[in-house]
Amino acid sequence: MSTTTPRVRTRAEQRRVLAGTLVGTTIEWYDFFIYAQAAAFVLAPLFFEPLAAESPGLAQIVSWASVGISFLFRPLGAIVAGHLGDKYGRKLMLVITLMGMGVATAAIGLLPTYATIGVAAPILLILMRILQGFSAGGEWGGAALMSVEHAPTNKRSFFGSYPQIGVPLGMILATLFMFGLTSFLTEEQFLAWGWRVPFLSSVVLILVGYLIRRAVAESPVFTEMQERRKESSAPLGELLRNHKRPVILAALIFAANNAAGYLVIAFFASYGANVLGMPRSATLVASIIGGLGWLAFTMFGGWIGDKIGKRKTFIIGYAWIIVWAIPMWFLIDTASLVWFTLAIFMLTVGLGPSYGPQSALYAEMFPAAVRYSGVSIGYAFGSIIGGAFAPMISEMILNATGQSWMIGVYIAALATVSLIAVILVPKSVEGRDLSDDDAALSAEQATAAAVTKA
Repeated sequence: MSTTTPRVRTRAEQRRVLAGTLVGTTIEWYDFFIYAQAAAFVLAPLFFEPLAAESPGLAQIVSWASVGISFLFRPLGAIVAGHLGDKYGRKLMLVITLMGMGVATAAIGLLPTYATIGVAAPILLILMRILQGFSAGGEWGGAALMSVEHAPTNKRSFFGSYPQIGVPLGMILATLFMFGLTSFLTEEQFLAWGWRVPFLSSVVLILVGYLIRRAVAESPVFTEMQERRKESSAPLGELLRNHKRPVILAALIFAANNAAGYLVIAFFASYGANVLGMPRSATLVASIIGGLGWLAFTMFGGWIGDKIGKRKTFIIGYAWIIVWAIPMWFLIDTASLVWFTLAIFMLTVGLGPSYGPQSALYAEMFPAAVRYSGVSIGYAFGSIIGGAFAPMISEMILNATGQSWMIGVYIAALATVSLIAVILVPKSVEGRDLSDDDAALSAEQATAAAVTKA
């Protein structure tokens, strides 16, 4: 009994950690994505009314820009949450960021529109988006590290894929909500009050996530750090002094996946409905199927990352995105639901492998004392380079050229940059001891040497 009980407790705790990171990130990204989908369909006429009346195309660009504004505040959230998470623990920051996101999302559902309070409406909307971005900036790093630092060495990539699949799950949940509302409500009902329902429902989801996360124990690596009293008194300062290169690589690695992902999350549905004239419900169905593909291939990416290596898995994913980014538009432009859906689904074949192993690879790139700060800030800056304004840039490319495949050129170029960044990560970081700061320092020096040589 004495030899088996600890193992049982460990496995039970691992299951609780995986459930906590999965549920929490799903809820957080549901909150984030419900806004992106609202921006695709209703925010322009409701919150930017005068501009929408004069120039609907420009109003849609501004609506997409409001999606991107929150990303600018992700680094600040990552800095604060990373600093406090490295000092006081992953668990505390996971709860705080979850609550912050929930409050902002529910508040958006209560906001009066431009017709009611004028210019104050878009100002309040942007303020809530800033709070969402701040919260999201601290969310991913904590969830990623909780999952990876509880994982056996040979399953880090698979365990780390759990917070990753919260993204497609959040997208599926948000899209299903939008699909149900647009299917059962008239256009007038949806614009009058229906769009508010997904935002207000976040209150229930946040409560569920809080109860699950409260039961999760602190990361064993952080607990060990506390016991040995090795944590830095100023981990952010140490990160900026000694670990800039892996932060830059982490940002570049994520950029293309995030940009392509936001096309799946919101832009394709908007393009199909507003440009191709497809029924809104049909484009949402295609997005749901794309989300299911993203979910499946992300889990596959996490699993295969433990078999062939995280770097190789990333390389496969980005190579596919580069190849598919342009041809997919010729299927999309048929306006056939079958081809439209297939084009999105095939993009997720590359999205999964370039996302599933991310948590594990990032965790191995930084020493424990600055790991939360490093992965969070790298992720946050990657989202600014990539997804923050990807829908807006895509809309601008379309308006300027009139050729949808030019958006594919933009995505392929970003994927090439991310592919090069992955190649520059030294192989030596994979599988190292996450509690060994000396090993991390060697990996950091190897990263610096690889970048300098390149």
